[in-house]
Amino acid sequence: MTDSPPEDDRTRVMPKTPQPTTTGDTSATVITVGAPVTAPATGTTEAGLLPVASRLAEFEVTRVIGQGGFGVVYEAWDHTLERVVAIKEYLPTSLSTRQQDGTVVPLSERHRETFDLGMRSFINEARLLAQFDHPSLLKVYRFWQEKGTTYMVMPFYRGETLREALVAIPAGVDEAWLLRIMDGITQALAVMHNAHCYHRDIAPDNIILLEGSGRPVVLDFGAARRVITDKTQAITVILKPGYAPIEQYAEMPDMSQGAWTDVYALAAVMHVAVCGRAPPPSVARLLSDSYVPLAGNEILRERYSTRLLEAIDAGLGVRPEQRPQSMGELRDALGLEVGHSIAPTPRTQPPRSAGTANADAATVIAGVDKATSKGAGKAQPAPDAGKGKGKGSKTVVALASIAVLAAAAGGGWWWLQGRAGSNEADTGTRQATTTTTRTTTTTTATATPAPPPDTKVAETQPPPPPPPPPAPAPRTPTESIQSLAAGAAPGFDVTAAPKKPEVAIGKDRLAFEVRSKREGFVYVFLLSSGGEMFLLFPNLLDKYNKITAGGALSLPRASWPMDAGGPAGTDQFAVLVSEHERDFSAAGVQNDGVFPVFPLPVLAALEATRGTGPSPLLGKPVCAPNTPCNDAYGVANFKIVEK
Repeated sequence: MTDSPPEDDRTRVMPKTPQPTTTGDTSATVITVGAPVTAPATGTTEAGLLPVASRLAEFEVTRVIGQGGFGVVYEAWDHTLERVVAIKEYLPTSLSTRQQDGTVVPLSERHRETFDLGMRSFINEARLLAQFDHPSLLKVYRFWQEKGTTYMVMPFYRGETLREALVAIPAGVDEAWLLRIMDGITQALAVMHNAHCYHRDIAPDNIILLEGSGRPVVLDFGAARRVITDKTQAITVILKPGYAPIEQYAEMPDMSQGAWTDVYALAAVMHVAVCGRAPPPSVARLLSDSYVPLAGNEILRERYSTRLLEAIDAGLGVRPEQRPQSMGELRDALGLEVGHSIAPTPRTQPPRSAGTANADAATVIAGVDKATSKGAGKAQPAPDAGKGKGKGSKTVVALASIAVLAAAAGGGWWWLQGRAGSNEADTGTRQATTTTTRTTTTTTATATPAPPPDTKVAETQPPPPPPPPPAPAPRTPTESIQSLAAGAAPGFDVTAAPKKPEVAIGKDRLAFEVRSKREGFVYVFLLSSGGEMFLLFPNLLDKYNKITAGGALSLPRASWPMDAGGPAGTDQFAVLVSEHERDFSAAGVQNDGVFPVFPLPVLAALEATRGTGPSPLLGKPVCAPNTPCNDAYGVANFKIVEK
């Protein structure tokens, strides 16, 4: 299956190999169903943005730095204090528009509630950031509301990201240099953690080294943003597979997020710095841990101290309780002294049983939507110890934030158990327990009188336990897509049929029709003949997925036609019509182009742990707060054979 150009020939749809829309870290999983991040060209002003020379209080806009799905960042001149600042404007492009008089208004009344929610979150975040006072944390000078929206004023930082710095040092970084950076970052994060705030998106492209001083500043609080969805499913969730710990993929009964979440991500940053690559994704490690401890690498031990390598290994423990529990503990592992600017962070153990009593008490910073900077809009390659690259141009980073307190959406999560024996700490614990048991047994045997000679000891021994049942065979992607129908509601009849069940590669187009007995939202999954799993509809080009009761829907629409492009084989489709809109973030969905993708390794890891629960592909219904949520849906399956 390949694409054919839309009728206006402005966009190419690439279902087989979605094109990346990331703007910095090429390893980032940026799940964006909605407006992509863009940077206006020099000398131009996009519709809706404030023109150069606009006045906002005492500030004068001098240029547009970049625009994201939830806001725009301007460079501005502060006429009162005579300094350059960065101003972030709340301007969610999928929800609002700017009128002729400059007022920002929701696109329609049905968007108003979501628009207002985002703006309240923007204000709350600004107030929270303004409370922090550390040279390596963002600083908010002021914020105010005007003409229907909100503005946040921050310092204008110049420098290069840590990612750019690492790319420019292909031979590997110096340990003293790395520890100086970690010193500032760990202190800054400790300040946040003491306020029960967690960053949840630490990565090399979210740390800037200031021009001149080299001082690190933590950027981009985007992954903590509460997901804001409108009726067209314009959502944004960010996960970076190499840096996100397992508890961040969704809420789990025994794995809440906390200071240990940022510990994992920061350890992954150090992993990149010393060996040129990120560690394996945590969700894959839970199924089969392929992580190789750095402390056992002879080549690395010739250049870096054992203490540093062991601290990185400890910080990358798969389960939360296997890691240092605070920035203070991580600093101690790294050998960093506790300075006056870092307050002691209490050691809070992550809960190990169902229930998240502390979750509601913790305020989570959500939402700095990092804008694309001119001169740095192109994605940077991941640093590689074996590849050299000239030092790139300095990035001008203007900080800004969008909205939100509260946890990311995703609803529930399927139980993910740690692999027994995959961690040395667990192994040591089991060995100690075994040794204790053996000692106790020996002592008991010594204290107990021997049985009479005519006693048959064998008769008193319990029978050996039966062997454990064999592990179930892992579900295949075909079984995953077919199991969507297992929980369909009776009477929620959905049918779907292809226009042509067999198509000629390079000649025919793929097309089908969906019918539903009930009104709902349509989601189409595709397991392609090439072995990739897509959420085919809704997508970046076609987000309106409502179907009326008894109605029919012909897909694909003209804006995203699909040609039969091979390889030869069977394309398997599942059509889900749901009473409520659905959130698929807990399934690890990625969107690097037009069609969201379900990476098969992540899907396999989720399938291996879900037991008899629903398919990970099902996602969760999105319901209004404090209202009953009847998860009713219907499913239909069909196939198209490409020859």
